[in-house]
Amino acid sequence: MKFELKVIQGDITTVDTEVIVNAANNEFWMGAGVAGAIKSAGGDNIEKEAMSKGPVMPGQSIYTAAGKLKFNYIIHAAVMGQNLKTSRELIQKSTVSALQVADKLNIKSITLPAFGTGVGGFPIKPCATIMTTTARSFESVAKSLQLVQFCLFDAVTYKLFRVALENLRQF
Repeated sequence: MKFELKVIQGDITTVDTEVIVNAANNEFWMGAGVAGAIKSAGGDNIEKEAMSKGPVMPGQSIYTAAGKLKFNYIIHAAVMGQNLKTSRELIQKSTVSALQVADKLNIKSITLPAFGTGVGGFPIKPCATIMTTTARSFESVAKSLQLVQFCLFDAVTYKLFRVALENLRQF
């Protein structure tokens, strides 16, 4: 199924999609960055529910209710373990597993952040390439997804994701 791939700048907790993705650790406690923003806007119950479903292997994803947020669900992608470090492989696996969970839930629209570029310390430019390429390759197996969107908070990350997406469109 063909879907739209899009990059926007802003606050992931206010986007207009059915689901958002949290860049999580494998035990799903929610500290800073995207996780902190989601917990702050949506409430502590999101973290409690997520932690009750962990731990999982890094690269896997689970979903929870969205608390006070307007979304159908929050998908929590375990981009890192308890060492809070990630890798190219974990970013790719987490992107696929988040999209698979959305597809199983019959979701039409999803928004993802830049995985592992905050606490995980992964460089933004390769992250953008990995995530956009992985999302595009998921298109061939997607059943329900119509929009896969990346929401980046700061201008530099937004620009690097835009460039990665434009590079994909050239092929």
